[in-house]
Amino acid sequence: MKKINLSIAAVLLMSSASAFAANSDRSGVTCANLPTYAQLRTALAASVNASAGGTQATSTQGFGLPMWATLVDSSGRVCAVAKIGGTDPWLGSRVISAQKANTANAFSTNQIALSTANLFSAVQPGGSLYGLQHSNPVNTLVAYRGAATKFGAADDPMVGLRIGGVNVFGGGLALYNSAKQAVGAIGVSGDSSCADHNIAWNLRAALALAAPTLVSNLVPGGVSPGPTAAGSDNIQYGAVGGWNHANCSGTNTVPALGALTN
Repeated sequence: MKKINLSIAAVLLMSSASAFAANSDRSGVTCANLPTYAQLRTALAASVNASAGGTQATSTQGFGLPMWATLVDSSGRVCAVAKIGGTDPWLGSRVISAQKANTANAFSTNQIALSTANLFSAVQPGGSLYGLQHSNPVNTLVAYRGAATKFGAADDPMVGLRIGGVNVFGGGLALYNSAKQAVGAIGVSGDSSCADHNIAWNLRAALALAAPTLVSNLVPGGVSPGPTAAGSDNIQYGAVGGWNHANCSGTNTVPALGALTN
């Protein structure tokens, strides 16, 4: 029976991988048009504090923990998974970072960008999106396949496959090109959810410097205050309700809009 079960699992995994690879990308943008693994890892290091193994001079006000980052293309296919830090980051945050990237990509369009931080209040009981967090479950065959020694490496077992999953706290941001087309997303995890958002904000800007196809924090509009009436996908704090995010002790800094334009 054990051999039969393993055979079934292998068939399902191969079928999933084939189906994922066969599907076309909704925007025509693939991993080949997005930053590389090396660029993601370098940008992540530049986005976290020295205490977390990075070089970011401005504190993200988190716990200073090592981080994971996942990059997906516009169809949700994992392009790269990287980790940074002198010690291994939380193992569970690897899949969470992928969930966040999938969520930001799945619920952002050419008209509006929704960060995972924007979803926190709306999915609470009685919220307008209650139940969203239970939709689009993680594909566990993709999430936990392969050798753990490859987690966070250039050949991380998730690369090339679609992870799925919905995450509803800070750390996931959509990526846009200069034409304001949604071309994928990033997800960051490993610290408080508020610090995760700040690091993702820094990471998106750093990736734009590395990849000329991307524009730093350019979004078509969003549910948070922005430089124009169109709004942004930045985190906003306050009482639970609307598009607010819960406070994190000592980490309630909202990233500066900086280069964000609409």
